[in-house]
Amino acid sequence: MTTTALGTLLPILQDNNLLAGRFGRYVLAAGAVGELCPIIAISIFLTKRDSFVALLSLAAVGLAALVLTALPGLLGQARLRALIDQGRRATSQTTLRLSIVLLLALLVLAERFGLDVVLGALLAGIVLRNWTARTGMEVGPLNDKLDAVGHGFFIPVFFVVSGMTLDIQAIVKDPLRLLIFLGLLLTVRGLPSLLVYLNVLPWRQRLEMTFITATTMPLLIALAEIGLADGVMLPANAAAMVGAGVMSVLLYPLIAVTIARSSGAAAERAAAEQD
Repeated sequence: MTTTALGTLLPILQDNNLLAGRFGRYVLAAGAVGELCPIIAISIFLTKRDSFVALLSLAAVGLAALVLTALPGLLGQARLRALIDQGRRATSQTTLRLSIVLLLALLVLAERFGLDVVLGALLAGIVLRNWTARTGMEVGPLNDKLDAVGHGFFIPVFFVVSGMTLDIQAIVKDPLRLLIFLGLLLTVRGLPSLLVYLNVLPWRQRLEMTFITATTMPLLIALAEIGLADGVMLPANAAAMVGAGVMSVLLYPLIAVTIARSSGAAAERAAAEQD
């Protein structure tokens, strides 16, 4: 109930100018916490191994990420920057390929240590962001390319696979479970935003944040699979929880965007971003 589907939300928020200014920074921070913390909890508490071993595995993968983060200093920032500048506009797309290699390496490392592969993806993003900051590289062009790859291929494939695993029959037999989980997502994850950002955001933006942070799906699918595999979750609950995640992606961002448009906030943020 504490997860947030930041990766799923980003294209929706970008298209509706909801990532600009102070509000956008709070959204990104809340989304990052809503993805990273539950993934760490999954890696520690929902593993078949001893919790101490899980912590060691988590520490090992974190250490590997730190080593990769320090790589620009070892190679020389000038040399790395020259490599990036030379390859990012070439037909070989060296920078994009290096980014994907980094992603795959950390995905494999996380899987080898028995951790959720989503953790590897998040760490890859953190490492890549640090590299670009250290070398002074312009982030925009690389972000555009990664957006094209992610939003144009990987995310649609993920939604197709998610739809194939959705147990529609179980949801139809007991739709009340889905509605309960959908309400719990809003209550547990969303409503605290009204208080957490009380002193930093106006009422309408806090209301937008409530529906944005309550949007989740990818981690619910992972949790449902783990629960079913371990025999600690009823199939009906697993189906309802995943269905609630799907409904949250369909409904909650739409409500947040509608609130922003009704107040004219989205247009103001777009104008502020252009200025």
